[in-house]
Amino acid sequence: MDTPHDIALTHALAAIPGPVPPSGVLHAVIPHTSRFTVVGNHLAQHAELSLVAIGIGVHIQSLPAGSKVGIKALAARFPEGEVKIACALRELEAHGYLHRPRMRLPKGRVATRTVFCNQPGAVLRGGVVPVVGPAVRSTGPAPAPVREHLRVPEPAPVPEPTAVPEPRPVPEAVPVPKPVPVPQAPHAPVRLPSRTAPTQPRRPLPHPHALTPELRQASSAFLADLRRHAEELVLSEQDVEELIPGVAAWLERDAATDAIRRALTADLPQPLKHPARLVRHRLTALLPPPLPGIHDLALPRRAPVSPFQTCDGCERAFRSHDPGHCRDCRAQCWEAA
Repeated sequence: MDTPHDIALTHALAAIPGPVPPSGVLHAVIPHTSRFTVVGNHLAQHAELSLVAIGIGVHIQSLPAGSKVGIKALAARFPEGEVKIACALRELEAHGYLHRPRMRLPKGRVATRTVFCNQPGAVLRGGVVPVVGPAVRSTGPAPAPVREHLRVPEPAPVPEPTAVPEPRPVPEAVPVPKPVPVPQAPHAPVRLPSRTAPTQPRRPLPHPHALTPELRQASSAFLADLRRHAEELVLSEQDVEELIPGVAAWLERDAATDAIRRALTADLPQPLKHPARLVRHRLTALLPPPLPGIHDLALPRRAPVSPFQTCDGCERAFRSHDPGHCRDCRAQCWEAA
């Protein structure tokens, strides 16, 4: 007798049409008219997000634009600690629901903004342009909780068959003017950060100044012989033909074949999927500069230094190629003249 029973809920569940499952949850669906948020099942039933991350994601989606959703603000709102909330935010960011781009403010400062995307898959496909706007349907005060009886809709009665009237001539359709589109307030599109960094253009393969038949033969034999020193570097005939100019450029710069072989076979990744790409990259990135000549290694000559002379007037030392008077004595002689 002490256990409370909700008689209205019992009657409502008994009136649900169709078979009732013997176990599991039962849904008593009542349509919302205000203060509700549409949440997709991809977030509410996400297979890889934790329960804390799903709850915080639903909470952030229900807040209006401009609300504080930092770690401090969420920790003050919920009983979970800052560490658990930070882990949940990182989960949402890893799965594309939360973005933190850096935007430039009007005065030149740079700030980190928080953008929540309710459908990350649609943004990645490019089908939807995200806009900044409120996520809740109504921002008015929440109504006081009132206990109401659950109303289960009854099945509508089947209408009785009626006589079909005779067909009448259909008048010509009058053209209806198209509705004039009502201009809406423009929304500033949010630029999400790129998922991947832009790829740098591939550097061209080095070529020698003159690809002589001797250089071509030596380069071809060197590339074909690489598989004897590294089993992973098995090159096809087409790969050898494309890589001949790169090896010829090394040989033209007086690089020894042993040095070239060490540069191409040292520290090979395991497993090696594209040996031709690796050889091309190392021939381009590790190309040594040309050897300097004898004149380039010689020390630069200094300008000849004027010797010391003794002034005939004041006997002070000064630098000059010719003996005579120093600058001060010459100035005194000009003033006396």
